[in-house]
Amino acid sequence: MSLPPHRVDYSPIIDRPRLTWPNRARVAFWVAPNVEHYEYLPEYEGHRNPWPRTTYPDAREYSYRDYGNRVGFWRMLEVLDAYAIKCCVSLNLAVLEHYPEIAEAMVERDWDYMSHGIYNTRYLYGYSEEREREFYQDNIETLKRYTGKSLKGMLGPAISGTANTPDLMAEAGLIYHTDWLHDDQPVPIRVKTGRLISVPYSIELNDSPLFRTHFEGEDFVQICKDQFDQLYREGEASGRVMCIALHPFVIGQPHRIHYLDEILRYIMSHEGVWQTTADEIAEYYMAHYYDQAVAHAAALQG
Repeated sequence: MSLPPHRVDYSPIIDRPRLTWPNRARVAFWVAPNVEHYEYLPEYEGHRNPWPRTTYPDAREYSYRDYGNRVGFWRMLEVLDAYAIKCCVSLNLAVLEHYPEIAEAMVERDWDYMSHGIYNTRYLYGYSEEREREFYQDNIETLKRYTGKSLKGMLGPAISGTANTPDLMAEAGLIYHTDWLHDDQPVPIRVKTGRLISVPYSIELNDSPLFRTHFEGEDFVQICKDQFDQLYREGEASGRVMCIALHPFVIGQPHRIHYLDEILRYIMSHEGVWQTTADEIAEYYMAHYYDQAVAHAAALQG
């Protein structure tokens, strides 16, 4: 039976063309701090309630996240600086306006940025095509104004999107999406115009869902080490991507921060690690492997 093609062709990792990272690194390792702003009194548009625990305001949940920008970000930053980690921030663009000190710290370190929406309490569900098109222009212009950088990718706000999202991202000039959690290498995404790929992000190596479902620091460290060890072995044959996703209000808690230090110390002690950003991974893959990957996947489909 022949199924109509959609966004991604199936290509088993066991027989793809070899992927080689710069300097023959085995693992492209990137860190994604989710630097977010949640509204105290958000507008509920009927698709997903930003604060479902209670009626607004939910002071407990709002203030828990506010801890990240007031305290946790700065504690996390100290550890990242100790290992000279260049991050690709999953950024609510409103942070640049609401927290100028955070914006200055990120710009000073020449970090890269992917959009995580404007606020983490405003989702793309239900957006019309025109409204979503305007959303990308707002993101692009805001990032450029505050950082001087061009927007290249997105993790949807609270990982939300529409059926039009990939097409409109590519139309706006973005080149990668990180909502697709389906691979250990970049993968082309079919779009109407332009080019778009998925860059591996992680819900597994993500402090927020882990710690909020009763895992703790020792578990996070072991999960990250085990993930790295396996990808490092596999990466000898063909390069892999490893992402660690952080939330300052979670990893930046006083009792947790030393676990981040332990994780980074372990990974960065290895040779053959390309410590990079999602922007750099996407640009490298586009330049060296995109056409090859599309042709290989097409051949598999017959």
